[in-house]
Amino acid sequence: TKATTTTTTTTRMFGSNAVLRRGLATSGGAAAVTLAGWFGEHSASRSASRIASSTMESVAAKTRFMQQPKKYFSAPATETPVAKSASPSFVKWYEGHLEKNPILTKSVTGSILWGVGDIVAQLVPQLAFEEADEKDGKFEGLTYDAVRTGRAVAFGGFIHAPTSHLHFNFLEWLTVRTGVSGLAIPVFKTIMEQFVYWSWISNSMYHGAMGAMQGMTLTQIYDRIADVLMDTQKAQWVFWIPVQLLNFKFVPVRHQLNVVLLTSIVWTALLSMWYPPVEEKPDADYVHPE
Repeated sequence: TKATTTTTTTTRMFGSNAVLRRGLATSGGAAAVTLAGWFGEHSASRSASRIASSTMESVAAKTRFMQQPKKYFSAPATETPVAKSASPSFVKWYEGHLEKNPILTKSVTGSILWGVGDIVAQLVPQLAFEEADEKDGKFEGLTYDAVRTGRAVAFGGFIHAPTSHLHFNFLEWLTVRTGVSGLAIPVFKTIMEQFVYWSWISNSMYHGAMGAMQGMTLTQIYDRIADVLMDTQKAQWVFWIPVQLLNFKFVPVRHQLNVVLLTSIVWTALLSMWYPPVEEKPDADYVHPE
């Protein structure tokens, strides 16, 4: 009986184990199926998410493309890249040349403005005194001396502009070297320029060069400078000291010569109206700028 009981118990144990194994196998398969289903759903969800995201990005890109077609194909007809490079603003164009070739740029500018100044000097007095001359029966129409303008162009381009470039840069260096600062800078520069060295040099260069181009001898040139230099200086101080105080205060060094040249047109016209031409003294009506 005991043996039978033991056998039965053992059989039940093995049976239970077999049932347990079958149950585990069954549940394991179900779990595997469940896990596989879960991973499949998750993978499908991620794929769908990626597809949706890609689709949305494609739609957004197409929308941007439709909204800004000119960005992809061409610039507006009135603002083509060729037009931008071909016709930059005059200020940028001039600044570029001034930075690359400062002396050459200032020489060309000087020759042009000196020429304009001389034309003004010749024509303004005739126009200003035309009515008076007509009353006196002396007016015979406007006259113009192209050779005289050529001398002014040559002096402005080849002598005055290059030396003035050196002058303004030297004056800036001297100001920094001496430690002048603040409101004292324009005062210091004006005093140095007008009373110490530059005005005397530039006015002497003008009268000397003009005399040489008119065929004067060295003695005649010296006498001319001695005769007119002091009067030129006095007239210059009255007009140019206020101009240069403002110029040195507000204008960058690279443009200070241009301010002088532009202001010289007004200066020349005023002198020509105040002092009508004197025939026996060539160029006596034109006291050179600064």
